[in-house]
Amino acid sequence: MTTIPRPEFPEPMMQRAQWQNLNGQWDFLIDAADSGRDRHFETAAPFDRQITVPYPPESTLSGIGNVDFMAAVWYRRTITVTAAQLADTVRLHFGAVDYRATVFVNGVQVAEHTGGFVPFACDIQAQLHEGDNTLVVCAQDDVRSGKQPGGKQSHLYQSHGCDYTRTTGI
Repeated sequence: MTTIPRPEFPEPMMQRAQWQNLNGQWDFLIDAADSGRDRHFETAAPFDRQITVPYPPESTLSGIGNVDFMAAVWYRRTITVTAAQLADTVRLHFGAVDYRATVFVNGVQVAEHTGGFVPFACDIQAQLHEGDNTLVVCAQDDVRSGKQPGGKQSHLYQSHGCDYTRTTGI
């Protein structure tokens, strides 16, 4: 039996009867040069690892534990959708993706979000079909670029002063 980390509904005051927690194992790829969009990773990425969501790849709990800078990371997961689910609105919610997120369903871009500190959601029903569907998320996070807020995330390789190791991705 696989244990899903953080299985509870994320907003208890807004809980719905029909929902699915997507925490757990996802395929994962570090895109050090941030060239995955040019190479169409949304449909043909060489995913070579597994990551446990919702932990960032810098965390050992994620199964990755990479504390080096990562310009972009990619996630992929297959979900199964029933005809009954397609009869209703299907929304994909993220608690946060740091920093710029692009979301694909079955190879088609369905959302883009900038700002790693806030939740966002997108309707994905139009791109889904009954049976297995593929979700892919690209998270771009270049804290050293000066073009995004870094908060207290370290712009140096190591944590220092009151700055801590970065948190990239979902």
